[in-house]
Amino acid sequence: MPTSTRPGRSWRGLVLGLLWLWLGVAHAATPLNGAWREVHAGDTPQTVLDEYHAGLLKSFDPSLLQRFPQGRTGSWVVITAQPPWDNSTRVLTIYPPTLGAVTTFDGGRPQTLALDDFGDSLHGHGRLAWQLPAGMAASVPILLRFEPAQTLSAPVRFHLEPWNEYARNDAQWLVLASACFAVMLAMVLMALCFALMLRDVTYAWYAGYVLCYALIQGIQTGFVFHPMEWQWLSGMALLAGSAAVALSVAFASLFMMRFCELKRYAPLLRVPIMALAVGMIQLVLMRCSRIPLLVEVAQLLLNPLLMIGALLLLAAALVAAARGSRQAWFFLAGWTPLLLLTALTSAQVGGALPQLDWLNDASLVGGAFEAVVLSIGLADRALRLRHDRDIVRVLADHDALTNVFNRRAWSERASALLSSGPPRPVALLFLDLDHFKLLNDRQGHNAGDRALVAVAKALATELRPTDLLGRYGGEEFVALLDGTPAQLAMQVATRLCRRVHRLEIPISEESLLLSISIGIAMRREGDDVESLVDRADQAMYDAKLGGRNRVCLHADSLTPRTGPHLHVVEKHKR
Repeated sequence: MPTSTRPGRSWRGLVLGLLWLWLGVAHAATPLNGAWREVHAGDTPQTVLDEYHAGLLKSFDPSLLQRFPQGRTGSWVVITAQPPWDNSTRVLTIYPPTLGAVTTFDGGRPQTLALDDFGDSLHGHGRLAWQLPAGMAASVPILLRFEPAQTLSAPVRFHLEPWNEYARNDAQWLVLASACFAVMLAMVLMALCFALMLRDVTYAWYAGYVLCYALIQGIQTGFVFHPMEWQWLSGMALLAGSAAVALSVAFASLFMMRFCELKRYAPLLRVPIMALAVGMIQLVLMRCSRIPLLVEVAQLLLNPLLMIGALLLLAAALVAAARGSRQAWFFLAGWTPLLLLTALTSAQVGGALPQLDWLNDASLVGGAFEAVVLSIGLADRALRLRHDRDIVRVLADHDALTNVFNRRAWSERASALLSSGPPRPVALLFLDLDHFKLLNDRQGHNAGDRALVAVAKALATELRPTDLLGRYGGEEFVALLDGTPAQLAMQVATRLCRRVHRLEIPISEESLLLSISIGIAMRREGDDVESLVDRADQAMYDAKLGGRNRVCLHADSLTPRTGPHLHVVEKHKR
């Protein structure tokens, strides 16, 4: 029996562990009572505690998210552990960490908790943490003061945990956050590499967007302060966070326009999205100007423009997806979860959904998820662009009628073949159809086109796959035979003559069949494509003058073995 229950327990533990990693929920916290009020002039810690014992403070549940005003004077918060009490080493955590400061009072010197504090005190990861003094009884109320801050106060919740539970939860959060940031930064580096290699600014806008989002999450969770220890950001969290938010929307707008091909699928929405990107960049400049009026205006406009911009990008992606943009679906798959999380977080600031204390960690996971989804979309886009480019290249290199190489593509490949590798025999065949003009005049150009297609197929079938066959112009074809001596080239050309003649394409009622005349030139030292074509063309005219439907080897290509004669293919009579 014991062995049969162990697998179930291990699975339950694994599921609970994964649930914490994905939802950021802490366990084994001590039940707490809480009360608070705003700070008044002349307050002292003792007077606040006296009011608490007299029941004059507002009660709240510390395990649920609670918003405390921090605008002008700040707020007093009292936390008390419920019995049974545990006097072991305990840690009080505040999650999510506020960007402002929190002062603790334990009867001695007050201690300040802040994300950008680099002192010797305990530093929580992803939350503010305060280790209670060893001599502090578990039944003693914990007094906190949330100091005034310029930022909009976000709701927080409190946990009081034994030291070992705190250390375990802290390590698990570090694993989760490190993995998410590693994924986002890996996607950024990949996008920058592709932007440089492909010279496509779309990847650069994507990299900028993901990097800004990672910076936002790094500031909000405190990851850039602990464990990254970026002390140069101390005191600049508000400015850097606001700038990162505005720039992330600007980069997302620029990326989305190119990624979702709005110019093609939603051209009317390009103007407002471009205006959004420019407006967000202007907000960054206003926020960094240090002019009080401009800073205040920028701070007031940031959140409204952020929500309007998010909805605008979502609407543009929906329109583009509905009109056939494949990449717009990738954008929606990555953008919609983050938009939903942003809406839920905004609702929490207003006091709704106090139980969903995992939204901040979910936003971190959502950023990594979006980075992966958009990277897959970029990879799909790159493959589609490469496929389209290959198709265009094939169309540009091949003759539209006969599907063999056109003159430009054939010349480029022939020139590359002649300049590569050690010297070896290379034969160039210049082929010209006999009486082709008469065929066009008697039967029309459609019949001539069908004849060219049939001849090209016959030539391609007879030649090797490595031989370069191209249409040089009109009824003229060229073929470059690599590693082929003169005698073998004569045999190949003879087969080509016979193959074309066996097509039995009639030209006139006098039983005249379409045939082909071929001139051959062998490569000499210092030859290029033009010189080879010129000599093969001369040999082809010799074949024409000799009666057509025959092969002629250029005189400069003759060797003692071939002898000073022309190799002629006799006409085939039906």
